[in-house]
Amino acid sequence: MREYILVFLIAAAVTSLLTVVAREIALRTGAVAKVRDRDVHAEPVPYLGGIAMLGGLVAAYLVARELPFLSNAGPFVFEDYKLVIIAGAMVCGIGVLDDIFDLDALTKFGGQVLAVGLLTYSGLQFYFFPRPDGYQFSLDPVQGALLTVVVVVATVNAVNFVDGLDGLAAGVVGIGAAAFFLFSYQLANLNAAPLATTAALLSASLAGACAGFLVHNFHPARLFMGDSGSMLIGLVLSTTALTITTQFSGKELTQGADGSQASLLPFLLPLGLPVLILIVPMADLVLAVVRRTRAGRSPFAPDKQHLHHRLLEIGHSHRRAVVIMWLWAALIAFGTVLASLYTGPRMWLALGAMAAVTVALTFVLPRFARPLAEQPPEPVQESAEAPPTGLDEDADSEPSGTL
Repeated sequence: MREYILVFLIAAAVTSLLTVVAREIALRTGAVAKVRDRDVHAEPVPYLGGIAMLGGLVAAYLVARELPFLSNAGPFVFEDYKLVIIAGAMVCGIGVLDDIFDLDALTKFGGQVLAVGLLTYSGLQFYFFPRPDGYQFSLDPVQGALLTVVVVVATVNAVNFVDGLDGLAAGVVGIGAAAFFLFSYQLANLNAAPLATTAALLSASLAGACAGFLVHNFHPARLFMGDSGSMLIGLVLSTTALTITTQFSGKELTQGADGSQASLLPFLLPLGLPVLILIVPMADLVLAVVRRTRAGRSPFAPDKQHLHHRLLEIGHSHRRAVVIMWLWAALIAFGTVLASLYTGPRMWLALGAMAAVTVALTFVLPRFARPLAEQPPEPVQESAEAPPTGLDEDADSEPSGTL
């Protein structure tokens, strides 16, 4: 466990340091997010955060190879990690080009499929799913490759979609990575399997990279991850989940906590976790398509009725809206992990408490702690001797730092 914590810290530190370099590159190349009507940032912000995150993942890989415990892991641990990094570098490079030159959607999609195709060609893909009788349903190479492409590409684009508020995508993916680290480490521990796995190593590294990036990306953000970052962490998240099916068979991971039989959830989690932690933004996407279609508009037409916009409308500040969405991601991700490995009243009590806190903070908190911008202004007495404010009375301006 200590070596995984060190890997997390290395990824976080290197990512945080490299954001300075990425920001300078973005400014020099013109990769800057201009302010649009549907955006919530008030001034242009540089892109290319994916460069820093990729550097953090590479640094974690290099350090892990030198650590006493992880360096003695099986041959597939670092080989699979290296394949994921190569594929991640491919989609990150495509994202960099898009952040600078604004590529069309078909070009980006082709690059995503090419990167995932490299993974499947190298043997990193889904191989089996469990059956209720304890045996496993094996996939032939073509089925496994197609399923891998669909899951990974869908996750890549879902993460790109959720990147709508400062710190939102990095936080949601970081939480998902932390949950999957807990799942993969504890599942191996309960079944007396090797604790050094690609899934645990990748998820610890990804969680660290997201944490390091959040230092600069939380509101007010000094750097956006852009497509270079969202596509990178989406690919790493989904491939992290599928690596566990390449190193263990279904029969090797059947033990739950306290001697109980693990449910089918541990085997389905590699397929379901990327979808589960992104289920809220995915539902938002479906509702947006339905809403725009019913209004006679294009499904791709922008608007300001997404979930994060609605959280702002009901009284949450920018930062609190992001934290609320983090809480929902944590509830789904960690709740799924707990339900898959543990049983009994304490597990259900923990899930109930988590759900109650999340719901209360989402809907009750705005009634007691409204953002400053929504509080009624204090009355100002007119006086001829009042000092000048420095603002044009006819200007349509808002207080700095509020939404």
